[in-house]
Amino acid sequence: MDTPQKPGLPKNLKLVFRRIGEQLEAYYNGPYRSALARAERDEEDLFMLLVYAESLGIPNPVSLYTLELQPLMLERFHEWHRRMGMERSPLDELRCC
Repeated sequence: MDTPQKPGLPKNLKLVFRRIGEQLEAYYNGPYRSALARAERDEEDLFMLLVYAESLGIPNPVSLYTLELQPLMLERFHEWHRRMGMERSPLDELRCC
């Protein structure tokens, strides 16, 4: 038998609580979002430096392992060197701009 619904309660109470939870989570995480994005960018910059360190003239003990990552990171190389304040590519063999 169908149970009668109480007046004033939405049909899908679970959906309402989920949406309220999402809004509260966004409100709570909002102030930290920029700090997390900055930390992620810093980690990516450090990783990019490690990958291209040998090409920049910095001794890199793991260059054999990072050499195979260079073609994968080439797409993001232009953004990285612009973010680091270099107008042109610092590498002679990589001309991206």
